[in-house]
Amino acid sequence: MLRIEGIETWYGAIQALKGVSLDVNQGEIVALLGANGAGKSTTIKTIMGVLKPAKGKIEFLGQDIARREPEDIAEMGIACIPEGGRIFPGLTVMYNLMLGATVRKGASKADIQKDLDRVYALFPILKDFRSRLGWQLSGGQQQMLAIGRGLMSKPKLLLMDEPSLGLAPVLVQEVFKAIKEIRDAGATILLVEQNARMALLIANRGFVLETGKVVLADTAENLLNNEQMKAHYLGAHAHIKEARQQRRAEPGIAPA
Repeated sequence: MLRIEGIETWYGAIQALKGVSLDVNQGEIVALLGANGAGKSTTIKTIMGVLKPAKGKIEFLGQDIARREPEDIAEMGIACIPEGGRIFPGLTVMYNLMLGATVRKGASKADIQKDLDRVYALFPILKDFRSRLGWQLSGGQQQMLAIGRGLMSKPKLLLMDEPSLGLAPVLVQEVFKAIKEIRDAGATILLVEQNARMALLIANRGFVLETGKVVLADTAENLLNNEQMKAHYLGAHAHIKEARQQRRAEPGIAPA
């Protein structure tokens, strides 16, 4: 669905991406992992056309999108949930969600209502709070709203930038469970995360960035067993065996 080859992106005189290549197949969750400053968010911004690459190719469903404008890319079927969600705080939950559907030209009211009901089924609290203003929601509820707004565009590919950032552990579990359910319903997801362990528990494959370069690429299962991952991203005391058992046994987050 998405193929990136040799992308180089700069911020002025500073090179942020140094030949990044990755791919995402239909129906997958692909995790993009790395420390702060590794280039994860820059990769997302480059895919979405916010930043233009100096070199390289980006193909979505076989079409070159490397230098298209963000609104054109969104209309092609790529939705982005940015870091921090960035909801509209002065608008109600309902209006925030409906804004997500504005790229769907020609969609019927029945189709939009069907997707709205799907979002409410995924996050029931949003239905209860549909008349509340965005700023009246908790951080976790705002993140759910941001995900719901992204889903309302009915994307072919969903880019998620740090969806667990700043959330309490119980909400992190809830958000990751929802991400898996979104994939199981047919979505394709590129998931940017610092929480490498949680991301790999639901992902099919993963890529690891360091200083703008891909240094590891493998299945999620193999990355959970990789000693370099264990030492640098999963924590020196990570219990890999426990993670693998949870990956298989826990229905809420175990991958297909």
